[in-house]
Amino acid sequence: MASLYDFTVQDIDDQPRALEEWRGKVLLIVNVASKCGFTPQYEGLEALYRKHGPAGFAVLAFPCDQFGQQEPGDAQEIRNFCSLTYDVSFPLFAKIRVNGPEAEPLYRWLKSEKAGFLGTEAIKWNFTKFLIDRDGNVVRRFAPNDAPAKLEKDIVALLG
Repeated sequence: MASLYDFTVQDIDDQPRALEEWRGKVLLIVNVASKCGFTPQYEGLEALYRKHGPAGFAVLAFPCDQFGQQEPGDAQEIRNFCSLTYDVSFPLFAKIRVNGPEAEPLYRWLKSEKAGFLGTEAIKWNFTKFLIDRDGNVVRRFAPNDAPAKLEKDIVALLG
């Protein structure tokens, strides 16, 4: 795959969604978990989405149970948790793996486009964030402990 827009992923309802749907938008792609110390970041992600969504920004959240089994729920449990606890309105996708031989192809591509700390490709923990520009380029990779509010300046710059 040569472009972000070549990928199709499964949404939280197990329906295929072509990332082409978000062509021309600034995206923040995040691996999330409901029982993680960083889970409160859902609040900040939702705030960014509501504030900048009208200008062409979207958060795409991919639940992942690969780190400390911190996303044990099924799709319905994940959806309910996000809705009831954080009033999440941005798109949620099917639970995936982000590392290893069974890693979601989108995540293999993201990691190859923007390595992490000291050049490593592996995702280290939940809430690793990839910022994508309107042309589908991976502009920046943020660590799990980077609070969503810290990303706002970069998002605004890409929104123009």
